[in-house]
Amino acid sequence: MGLWAVNMNNEYDLIVLGGGPGGYNAAERASREGLKTLLIEKEQIGGVCLNQGCVPTKTLLAAVKHYQIAKNSADFGVNAEHVTLDWIRAQKRKANTISALRSAVSAKLKKCKVHVVKAEARFTNRSTIEANGEQYTASRILIATGSRSIIPPIPVSDSPALLTSREILNISQVPKSLVVIGGGVIGLEFASLFSTLGVRVSVVEMLPEIAGSLDGDIAVALRNRLEENIDFKLDSRVEKIEGKRVFYSDARGSDDVEGEVILMSAGRQPLVNDMGLKEIGLDVSSKGVVVNERMRTNLPGIWAVGDCTGKSLLAHSAYRMGEVAVANMMGKPDRMRYNAIPTVLYSLPEAAGVGLTEAEALRSGRKPLIRKLPMQYSARYLAEYGQEKGFCKMLFDARSRVLLGVHMIGGSCSEIIWGAAAMIEAEFRSDEMRELIFPHPTVSEIMRETLWEFEGINL
Repeated sequence: MGLWAVNMNNEYDLIVLGGGPGGYNAAERASREGLKTLLIEKEQIGGVCLNQGCVPTKTLLAAVKHYQIAKNSADFGVNAEHVTLDWIRAQKRKANTISALRSAVSAKLKKCKVHVVKAEARFTNRSTIEANGEQYTASRILIATGSRSIIPPIPVSDSPALLTSREILNISQVPKSLVVIGGGVIGLEFASLFSTLGVRVSVVEMLPEIAGSLDGDIAVALRNRLEENIDFKLDSRVEKIEGKRVFYSDARGSDDVEGEVILMSAGRQPLVNDMGLKEIGLDVSSKGVVVNERMRTNLPGIWAVGDCTGKSLLAHSAYRMGEVAVANMMGKPDRMRYNAIPTVLYSLPEAAGVGLTEAEALRSGRKPLIRKLPMQYSARYLAEYGQEKGFCKMLFDARSRVLLGVHMIGGSCSEIIWGAAAMIEAEFRSDEMRELIFPHPTVSEIMRETLWEFEGINL
């Protein structure tokens, strides 16, 4: 076989490139299906989500949430004085959480007999991968290389204060001030985290509203809540960064804002460069690896899942994509559906949504029936969150009475939005939803209460 001879021990049924949620989940599923599976990851098992994203941010947000609860505990009859947050201890807990989960994922892969290689991978042909000087071959290859932070072409001069979401997670102390460039999910979570600790936070967002992935009413309500501690610069374009100052322009002209730390949070982009993808003829667009609903690429035997496809840059989407890909590899027809993927913003307060937003429903030509109800209509919410403002918004199709979307802001909504996703996925109609029994008292009952607000409009 000449230069590219492959050791028989390096022949696999499936090679997975990338050890993030889409990759390690697919490797586990494939191995359980009887495929000899190799997983190649150049950094740490768990990918960005476990090591530099979802898990560490939620661990720090949990610490801040406990701090906030302690400070405001008098309403519940608990008197706590001189409440402080030990940032170093919070960071240690974050590190321990990451380590424990990384070990758990690695143990599961080992149990499933997935062979793991830590290396940078590159295609040498359509069925061969080179990693650490070794050649590995397989009849099936799954690309799950994830994404990286977008660094827009903004002039930067002498600014050690400029960090991405990866670096800010490891800062040694809480800054006195923070400027966040980008008012999307990631930027808002960090803005919420630090502003709750008393940090002076400014968010510079080029769009007229924050949290563009959320329903418009939810985004406005969230901004109104966060504005108590955060200064938003909307419809503002960053012109340059010099030292600790961010210069921006809006309809009124030019201005600047200063931060001890500057967070670049302008979104993420698929990580698909320098892998030999174009050389083997793989179809890659500006959005990522092109796949169909079965996660197949244009090349037989090659699939792609997760952020690298640009389809839905969420860990839970990657999990499902990996399962769809493996099912189709095994001859079990399955397809990826994007109509009921929940979106959650883990700010303080939380916001979540699934299905069509009001704007999307109108653009699609539907006539949505809409109702909103304060979260306090849930007895559990009132008992646990008191007068914390929040609401649930539901959309039904006026003709079919099928549930189109559910959107919420308020505590616990991240834990109950899956139920709305299941109902949208199953195309529940209003009459079917009214037959469901929600446990009492739970915050999830807000969906039942909102549903009955449609009474009188012939749902």
